[in-house]
Amino acid sequence: MEVLRPQLIRLGGRIYRKNPIQEQTYQHEEEDEDFYQGFVECAEEPCDAYEVVQTQQGFRCTVKAPSLLYKHIVGKRGDTRKKLEVETKTSISIPKPGQEGEIVITGQHRSGVISARTRIDVLLLTFRRKQPFTHFLAFFLNEVEVQERFLKFQEEVLEKCSMDHGVDSTIFQNPRKLHLTIGMLVLLSEQEIQQTCEMLQQCKEEFIDDISGGKPLEVEMAGIEYMNDDPGMVDVLYAKVHMKDGSNRLQELVDRVLERFQASGLIVKEWNSVKLHATVMNTLFRKDPNAEGRYNLYTADGKYIFKERESFDGRNILKESDFRRGDEKEFLFAKGDSFTPYMRL
Repeated sequence: MEVLRPQLIRLGGRIYRKNPIQEQTYQHEEEDEDFYQGFVECAEEPCDAYEVVQTQQGFRCTVKAPSLLYKHIVGKRGDTRKKLEVETKTSISIPKPGQEGEIVITGQHRSGVISARTRIDVLLLTFRRKQPFTHFLAFFLNEVEVQERFLKFQEEVLEKCSMDHGVDSTIFQNPRKLHLTIGMLVLLSEQEIQQTCEMLQQCKEEFIDDISGGKPLEVEMAGIEYMNDDPGMVDVLYAKVHMKDGSNRLQELVDRVLERFQASGLIVKEWNSVKLHATVMNTLFRKDPNAEGRYNLYTADGKYIFKERESFDGRNILKESDFRRGDEKEFLFAKGDSFTPYMRL
């Protein structure tokens, strides 16, 4: 089944399939240990990227990290930390499991402290990317009129296309959860959640109000498309979203929010621009109605994590649906000061 649903890569306006490669898997602890051995030789060591304080005993640097990631720095039986300390000639102090705090690196030489900090950052980033998503940034599209139009679309599809392979009521989005996603996040502590809220408030003050003019952005949901390259085997069907006045203000707004969060490291940089869309059908809902966005389908080194799912035949939906012809009613989108910044999955 992996061959039928490969990773898609977009290059120069074209979409290519990347065929999966069968590889041997290991236990998590062993993966952590093997990974460390592989990245040590490749880690760059910036000279001035970190704040290193000189003390009477040498040099000191601190790293803020959620407690859930401490185990990846410690490693199996403490082997990862020991290896870091030996190779960088430093001492690394890590808070106990369940306790929030800072990782403290000390050493006689500044270069060794920087080297240890660099390697710890690589470990933290890698294993953060392997965590399931916890939150997402989004505008909600659940105005009453939108929900009514969506339910009409669902009724029409089930009436005309229920005999098509994989089409049933379980794969439709909950109308109360219709939304436009800006980006997915992995927030592993209350401090990171608070940081997210503060950053959103900064976005509002610095550019959201200016772009929206302090007024509601009036948009349309017009037309539907599918995510993959085969309309006969669709996993995600979405409604396209655009400004009613034809401007790019909505795209500019969400792209600037995305850029701000990517710069902070709270969102991994995979795209330079947000694809404006509202998911209406998703085969992940077949087994879990709350599944959208929960799974991080790619590891840090680009390996595809295959999730078994039954695709549906979307050809008749695309051909017959009023959504395809783009004649939905327009609706009032959201005020700049009322957009919903994140939602716990």
